[in-house]
Amino acid sequence: MTLANQLTLLRILLIPLFVVVFYLPFSWAYIACSLIFSLAAITDWADGYVARKYNQSTPFGAFLDPVADKLMVAIALLLLVTLHHDSAWFVVAAAIIVGREIIISALREWMAELGQRASVAVSFIGKIKTTLQMIAIIVLLSNIQIFQVIGFIALAGAAALTLWSMILYLRAAAPYMRTSVDKK
Repeated sequence: MTLANQLTLLRILLIPLFVVVFYLPFSWAYIACSLIFSLAAITDWADGYVARKYNQSTPFGAFLDPVADKLMVAIALLLLVTLHHDSAWFVVAAAIIVGREIIISALREWMAELGQRASVAVSFIGKIKTTLQMIAIIVLLSNIQIFQVIGFIALAGAAALTLWSMILYLRAAAPYMRTSVDKK
């Protein structure tokens, strides 16, 4: 088990911890939850760095890393929807982000079966989207009123980039989709 894979597993193990802390009946619970999520987000960066720098990329890590990321973000957004359920735009933004992750995961799996996974590799826009998403979630989980507007703006930006990047991925896959449909 490589260090990179251990960091990814740590990220998965932190998920139930930040869920439990989120629901604790203490004034510091939201800040602690935000800090735990921040640690998980740091492990996301660190596992990739370690895997590249020390040549620790493994097929297991390539599978597990995006699963850990999607679980972490989806569960955090679900928690946040419980806080902001009265805000339709917030629920829509969270649904866009989670829905896109499901669509793109399926698309990547299908493209990998065609031997074209590189056609839907992570783009620079995806990296900016992820950064905005992490900022939004960290700020919003802290539930500090003065910073909430920053979290809302970051979440709106992440949702917009989510749609944009999904369109780019679907465009990249379109020729393969047409070929598959034409073969039938």
